[in-house]
Amino acid sequence: MSFTLLIYSTSDGQTLKICQAIADKMQQEQQAVKLLSLDDADNVDWQEVDKLIIGASIRYGHFNKQVMAFVKQHQEQIEQRPNGFFCVNLTARKPNKNTPETNAYMKKFIKLSPWQPQLQAVFAGALLYSKYRWSDKLIIRLIMKITGGVTDTSQDIEYTDWNKVEQYAQEIIALS
Repeated sequence: MSFTLLIYSTSDGQTLKICQAIADKMQQEQQAVKLLSLDDADNVDWQEVDKLIIGASIRYGHFNKQVMAFVKQHQEQIEQRPNGFFCVNLTARKPNKNTPETNAYMKKFIKLSPWQPQLQAVFAGALLYSKYRWSDKLIIRLIMKITGGVTDTSQDIEYTDWNKVEQYAQEIIALS
């Protein structure tokens, strides 16, 4: 049985949470879907994969290096089927930086990647101060101060627009 494969690379779990929401929506529409961490994606049985979506988060301005390595290693298999890519970052909390055309991280990925995803999306992530190590909390707080974000480390804030995630899931279902 073929299925849509959702591969994710996450720093603090928000990208996985987004993938789970996409999978839930697809399953409601009777779509077969599997979630797989990028860490476990080396042995994909590509014959079973009908569609491929990769979701990756940004930490300190960069994707996990394994994301680009995976794309380069499996570019042919990726491009043989309907495909998509989405990135998750806190910059996307700003309305003028939350689309593939306006988000610097997505634009950089598209520029550097040999793969040009058919379906692209950008989602705002979550500011999870309670999950961060002390040093990460300080660095992220400084970044948020510089960028006009929330610096109160006693609160976590989820910026993800779940309606936008659901819309992306519908686009995946329609992707052929």
